[in-house]
Amino acid sequence: MTRTAGKRGSVPAGQKDYRSFSFWLETAGGEIIPRPPLGGPAEADVAILGAGFTGLWTAYYLLKRDPSLRVVVLEAETAGFGASGRNGAWCNAAFPVTPGELARRFGDEAARDLLLEMRGAVDEVGRVAEEEGIDAQFFRGGQLRIARGPAQLPGIEGSYESLRALGLDDGLELLDREETARRVRITGAEGALFSPNCATIHPARLARGLASTVERLGGEIFEGTPVTDFETGTNPRLVTEAGDVRARTVVLAGEAYLARLRKLRRQVLPIYSLIVLTEPLSEERWSTIGWEGRECVASSRYTVDYLSRTADGRILFGGRGAPYHYGSRIEDAYDRHEPTHEMLRRTAREWFPALENARFTHAWGGPLAMPRDWMPTMSYDPAEGVATARGYTGQGVATANLSGRTLSDLILGRDTHVTQLPTVNHRPRTWEPEPLRWLGARYVQQGLMRADDRAERTGEPPTGKTLAERLGKH
Repeated sequence: MTRTAGKRGSVPAGQKDYRSFSFWLETAGGEIIPRPPLGGPAEADVAILGAGFTGLWTAYYLLKRDPSLRVVVLEAETAGFGASGRNGAWCNAAFPVTPGELARRFGDEAARDLLLEMRGAVDEVGRVAEEEGIDAQFFRGGQLRIARGPAQLPGIEGSYESLRALGLDDGLELLDREETARRVRITGAEGALFSPNCATIHPARLARGLASTVERLGGEIFEGTPVTDFETGTNPRLVTEAGDVRARTVVLAGEAYLARLRKLRRQVLPIYSLIVLTEPLSEERWSTIGWEGRECVASSRYTVDYLSRTADGRILFGGRGAPYHYGSRIEDAYDRHEPTHEMLRRTAREWFPALENARFTHAWGGPLAMPRDWMPTMSYDPAEGVATARGYTGQGVATANLSGRTLSDLILGRDTHVTQLPTVNHRPRTWEPEPLRWLGARYVQQGLMRADDRAERTGEPPTGKTLAERLGKH
């Protein structure tokens, strides 16, 4: 039987079975017993909203660089509850904005610097996990972007050329049909672009290991403590029902869940991404599929798919398709959207006929945060006493590490290479008010699906000229 998220929207945080929210949380190691909540008003040097990757990396680097700091992290659920404990296991150097668009917006040099830092972030995640004894199952197998059908060949060729134009083609390989099949056998694969700048991880073990490391370094984490508001200016503080946490600096690191705060509701768009997972496959099945290199795999569809091979021999298949919910609502019940989950199972079997009679044991999902211009921000305003990093659009594992290093440097007044990147103090446009936001999001979601379906049906690449494609360009 497939294990699913079910309907849990009304269950209080302290009564939730957190292991049921994803395979990663289920296998993070033992029971997940929430830390005690905040007991009353408190003070700190830095108060952080969110015990996901962004908040935990920020706390980690702050404490490594200045152990005297009092750092307090407030988490509504439990460490790693959100995207940090439910993602596709990719630790990838790719960025939500494409290399060509980065160069257009910020110039070649700034684009190159940012993408090099993203490559370094992949290495840094592995380095810290090893140094701190975190069993994150870090494995650097690289990434294969598959052209599944002739319509997707121009996409991978264009990606290669845009990176080559920035001098970032080292290690990249354009593979033909036979070379692709020697790595992984996927029906309809006409070629692939290989990049070495990607690893797989066990995300929940990484997140929960980081939380324990932050505590060992002297940080405090209070779980089951939702932040209901925040104040900046002369008296920065995070507001909770248990009392305020006053600090010199507050850090807003809740990613999609920031949309629950009235002051930030139009800053990010919560979009749901869903995942299905097979049972461990037999040697016979793997001999048919190949995939010995355990690369992360995706195609060039607008509507996004992402695959990984787990350490215990399963196939994870994730993708978009679940609808945006009016008013940017986020509910645990939305983690499950059976039409999308069934589409993912069907698509996985289309890609890999060897899965025809294989069981899918898990299905889950969760929200990611999309900014209006697709560009993440890592900002700090010392006059207001507020820092934030957000808007990863599903590329958050390595980006959150870069955010943590950037915010810690900004808060500590360190002038470093990362504080000069174009992500720093970037201010995207706000999303439109409802109902325009709902109408626009649904229109783009459906329009991109139609563009993908048309390309697969005709064998011709998308034109890029439809309104949905233009609105979704990044």
